[in-house]
Amino acid sequence: MNHDENCSSEASIKIDFQKRAEDTTSEDPRPTVSVIMAAYDSERYIKQSIESVQAQTFTSWELIVVDDCSNDNTSALISNSAAIDSRVRLIKLRVNSGAAAARNRAIIQARGRYLAFLDSDDLWYPHKLKTQLDFMRSVDTSFCYSAYDQIDPAGKSIGTRQVPAKVCYSDLLKSCSVGCLTAIYDTAHYGKILMPDIRKRQDLALWLCLLRHTNSAYGIQEPLAQYRVRKDSLSSNKFLAAKATWHVYRDIENLPFSLSLYFFCHYAVRGLSRALELKLNDRH
Repeated sequence: MNHDENCSSEASIKIDFQKRAEDTTSEDPRPTVSVIMAAYDSERYIKQSIESVQAQTFTSWELIVVDDCSNDNTSALISNSAAIDSRVRLIKLRVNSGAAAARNRAIIQARGRYLAFLDSDDLWYPHKLKTQLDFMRSVDTSFCYSAYDQIDPAGKSIGTRQVPAKVCYSDLLKSCSVGCLTAIYDTAHYGKILMPDIRKRQDLALWLCLLRHTNSAYGIQEPLAQYRVRKDSLSSNKFLAAKATWHVYRDIENLPFSLSLYFFCHYAVRGLSRALELKLNDRH
């Protein structure tokens, strides 16, 4: 299913606590999970990413892929998948708007109770959705994430990112342990919450927003996805990531300077530790 959409230049966070989503039943055609994927010039990896969703053992899902005005064959590849599998939906933006705006367009269109996220170069293991949904129900949480494996551009394993069993708002300010490719939140609890329209760290800002409205998010120690580490990706630029993190502290969360500096020091130390770990893995 294809939709051509203009994306608004300003995507603001919206919370609707009155609207409650319902569980999907056999009589309800709505999917249980809406998978949100933004794509830009992703022709090298996006077919694999879509196929990893299609391989899920939990089958009540829809995948909404927003092509952010790509210059390559990305849109055609998504269209091919959508033509074969009606659960895959393509939305094409007419103007390049960034990952936050693209994801927000998908969130607005989502029909599922649970919102999950996957980037167009990352992969899920087949049991990812079932494992997380079962876990969320067993511990009664509305926000869940998991550990994930790291792979290089060729798909070779280069390590595993472990995660804490539980995080609160202040924990996440010190270090973002929630990988976007593993996050799921329940709109029956939160309503739909959009990402702030910033070019980087919009996922961190969303997780912080969720944690302002619930005590904790819960993590699964088993890796459920593969994160592709690419030197040419936007997220690989550490200076820009640090600058964007500071922007989240000061302008999105409105933290005082002294408190922002405190959390930024934690962020910087943990970031350096992870970078050294990746370099050591590269040598082996």
